Amino acid sequence: MKKIVPEYLFSPEERNEVKELARALDLTETTAGILFSRGQRDEESMRRFLHPSRKNFLSPFLMKGMKEAVELIKEARDGGWRVAVFGDYDADGIGACAIMYRALREFGVEPYLYVPEREEGYGMSLSAIDAIFDEYLPDLIITVDCGISNYKEVNYIKEQGAYVIVTDHHELPEILPDCICINPKLKDDYPFDNLCGAGVAFKLATALIGERAYSLLDFCALSTVADSVPLTGENRDIVYEGLAMMRRDLRPVFAALLGKSVELTAQTLAFSLAPRVNAAGRMGDARAALKLFTTEDEAEIFDLAAKLQAYNLERQQLCDDVYERAHAQITAQGAYENIVMLVGEDWHAGLLGIAAARLAEEFARPVILFIKKGGMLRGSARSVENVNIFEALKSATSLIEEFGGHAQAAGVNIKEENFLPLKRALDEYLRAHYSRDEFVPTIVVNEESKGALSRKLAGELELLEPYGVGNRRPLFVTTLGETNALPIKPLSPHLSLSDGGTEFMYFGGYADLKLLRSRVKKQAVFEYNLSTYRGRESLKGFIRSVVYDADSADGEEGFENLIRSFGGNRKVCTPMTGKALNDLIAQKDGAGAYGLCVVAQETESLAAFPALKGIPRDVFRLSSGSVRNVVLLSPDPDCDLSAYRDVVFLETPAAVPQRTGKANLYANSDVSRFRSLEQIDVGRAAMVEAFRKLRAAEGTPVGETYLQTARRLRAENEKQLVFALAVFSELGLLSFEAGRLGIVKEKRAELTDSAIYSTALALTQG
Repeated sequence: MKKIVPEYLFSPEERNEVKELARALDLTETTAGILFSRGQRDEESMRRFLHPSRKNFLSPFLMKGMKEAVELIKEARDGGWRVAVFGDYDADGIGACAIMYRALREFGVEPYLYVPEREEGYGMSLSAIDAIFDEYLPDLIITVDCGISNYKEVNYIKEQGAYVIVTDHHELPEILPDCICINPKLKDDYPFDNLCGAGVAFKLATALIGERAYSLLDFCALSTVADSVPLTGENRDIVYEGLAMMRRDLRPVFAALLGKSVELTAQTLAFSLAPRVNAAGRMGDARAALKLFTTEDEAEIFDLAAKLQAYNLERQQLCDDVYERAHAQITAQGAYENIVMLVGEDWHAGLLGIAAARLAEEFARPVILFIKKGGMLRGSARSVENVNIFEALKSATSLIEEFGGHAQAAGVNIKEENFLPLKRALDEYLRAHYSRDEFVPTIVVNEESKGALSRKLAGELELLEPYGVGNRRPLFVTTLGETNALPIKPLSPHLSLSDGGTEFMYFGGYADLKLLRSRVKKQAVFEYNLSTYRGRESLKGFIRSVVYDADSADGEEGFENLIRSFGGNRKVCTPMTGKALNDLIAQKDGAGAYGLCVVAQETESLAAFPALKGIPRDVFRLSSGSVRNVVLLSPDPDCDLSAYRDVVFLETPAAVPQRTGKANLYANSDVSRFRSLEQIDVGRAAMVEAFRKLRAAEGTPVGETYLQTARRLRAENEKQLVFALAVFSELGLLSFEAGRLGIVKEKRAELTDSAIYSTALALTQG
């Protein structure tokens, strides 16, 4: 279950400030509140944020080292020096190289370009420097998107008789290279320190050729988004102007990569263009991306773009392969610690991070994937929002050969024999330093929405584009009751619904259809979508997640799943008294946060088990695949519980239709009957009467569930009719074609041919 958290909570004084700013700028208080919470605390800064522009660009000469760098490059141009540019293999590094290459040529210098392949490692290396000198023998090397941590390598270059200019944006090491360094994190007069590598290259380009460098803003915008730096301050201006430039006149290289006409947004850069550029480096051919970004030959652009497209498809397939094989390992061995660690001998090294990120999101905890190289394991770690994997690894340095990274991602190499000791050490560290709640995924929302959506607010939210890191798309939450949710067309996984005058779309929401149509209390998290089609404007909410209160589930809705479960398989469960079962739950939950699923068909059963206190609850189906300890109320028969180590039934089940895999099954021997069965009559006369009513209602529209159908038929006893619908459906006496109730007239069957009926009969007469 995800947790909704507010992006901001204003004090009365802050709320008054927001109101005054909203009034002064003619904004809704919602928009003013969003801006205020994101650091825009006065009229001037709000106006600047709402109107990003190149007019806001800062002078590059505020940066330390910029003046000296320009003077040295002028000397190189005037003296006919040989100049090399050393970049990185990712989209930021490639974009930075493209900017530096074009700016230097415009300035009068024809540079030699070099980017290492991923297998050579990040940044400068002595072997790469040797390769440059063997081929080109430069007098000056300019680094882009790397170099600030290469003190030794810079000295090596100087020993070869060449000058060095380092342009970088990464964190500063204790010892800086002994050369001209340009980095926004250096102490200087430059007020913005979050530029990406290409952003720093763009500032040097501006210092060299002035506003002619603005023709390179499209490269800079792509790199800025790709490198996940905050889209605030000057980065916001860069991406805004870069996107505007691309919309006016899309550079052939980008047109070739996109392949078709699409709406150009920051999301297009992040999810369409950047992966194609990064794919070249991940597949060991970063120089193909570099060549694409520096050529003007249309035929070459076409061929290279096709190559990157192919690399991206191959990358996706290989990444899916790594993910699926890693997932298969988890399925086989379980995932019951606070960290997931796996080893593969032939996984693609360049894709470990992507697969680890997918698994970390799915299992809601840190993941490290390793590949085996001789006796060494080389791995990539990814974490979840609230858990610092770098600090966790730092606590176990005695078991690690080398590691580096930051809170959410790291590279780590260990000896093979230290795999299990490291896994235990990290599990213990995470257990000691983080509460279980800190592993729960959160959804950050801005405000609660009440009533119809606001077109004024929708228009203002468009002014907050481009969205991305540091400027997330605002999300809103609304409370829903029993809704009219329906698939947008037959067999579609997408839903539409309306509530309080607001139209919603829920893409991929079919799994939540039953929940949305139920009386369970729930909240929908959504974003505004204002679109225009054929001159008509449409305003809808796009649902991103549904969070609910499992305790609000009533017996009426749970009864249907109880009845449907009677048609499942008979499985052997270890019988235990209620007291013993309570002790078992306490022991399992106390041992760890993962692997225990407690199933209750009737909510009344929960009261007898104090050990359940604090364990989160789901209703109908699991809300995530994290295998977190959970109480599952009234589970759907098709639920998959096979990832759990232990499944505990608070009532002895008549049958278990859910998939339980290799899980240990336990059942409460004190409870073998169900209170809700007392409210139905399983006698033949009652069933005949129910069938007569159904036959009289033939042609009536049916609901998505038996309960909804019973309510549409206005049954006096809903449970009685739900039971009848389940039995007669199992016997094949009913049809629901075209969404209407039908009677299969040629079909004959005995009530006892129904497993559901026979089980209910035995339970009520036993």
